[in-house]
Amino acid sequence: MTLDVPSTPQLSVLALARGPERLAEHALRAALGQLTPGVELVVAGDPNALRRARQLVDALNTAPAQVRWVESDSPKPGVVRNAAVRAARAPYLLLADGGEAMAPGYAASIVERLAGMLREQGASAQEVDAVLAPRPQRLREVPRLLAAVRAFSALPEAPALAAANKRIGNILKKSPEADAHVNTQLLPEPAEQGLYQAMQQLVPIANGQFDSGDYTGSLQTLAALRQPVDTFFDEVMVNAEQADLRLNRLGLLASLHRAMNRVAQLERLAA
Repeated sequence: MTLDVPSTPQLSVLALARGPERLAEHALRAALGQLTPGVELVVAGDPNALRRARQLVDALNTAPAQVRWVESDSPKPGVVRNAAVRAARAPYLLLADGGEAMAPGYAASIVERLAGMLREQGASAQEVDAVLAPRPQRLREVPRLLAAVRAFSALPEAPALAAANKRIGNILKKSPEADAHVNTQLLPEPAEQGLYQAMQQLVPIANGQFDSGDYTGSLQTLAALRQPVDTFFDEVMVNAEQADLRLNRLGLLASLHRAMNRVAQLERLAA
């Protein structure tokens, strides 16, 4: 079996390698039957349970690359389940613990129904991905989040901000030391001062709109950051030689990234 594992799957199937060997094998067999594009498999258990699970996967001639292995600190059911949940990358989870039957392809049908429901509203695949990637906690909010993203996508500022957001995300991935704090005494360049001042003005408004459920208004408020963001990247070198300046600029970008991704992961709208 060879399947591409998506960078951000839509559904995580959690197989708990625990309890009697027969039950653990039943759970793993059921979970392996769910491996389709858009679905990831997370197998969790203590070291001994994972060893047995790997042997079963090898015996079934399933490519190990299609399975993510998570070692738990204890064989206790709660500990194993929590380890799997923490490792899952998808916004929605499906538990396979061996206690119930799960027909092959069942998980894929859930993903397709969810994606189909959103596409019926006219959303693109990128818009759906942007909404689901942050794992919205309340499913009833998904249609409103999607409507906000679609309205944002129609704005002239959207492509540039989505691209900038993707660029910021890549920068921050390479800079684990960055945190969302800014020292105003370490903003020597006019362009970084301008971005900071624009954020001070607009982000509190956008946060208030988000907290009140006005997701569309929140993104439209943040769209006004397009020009100061463009100017920042045109005129400021993020990776300055001086460590304090570099960390401060990373902190500014981390603050911006956090503010812009409350409604959805806008970077996923980038071409």
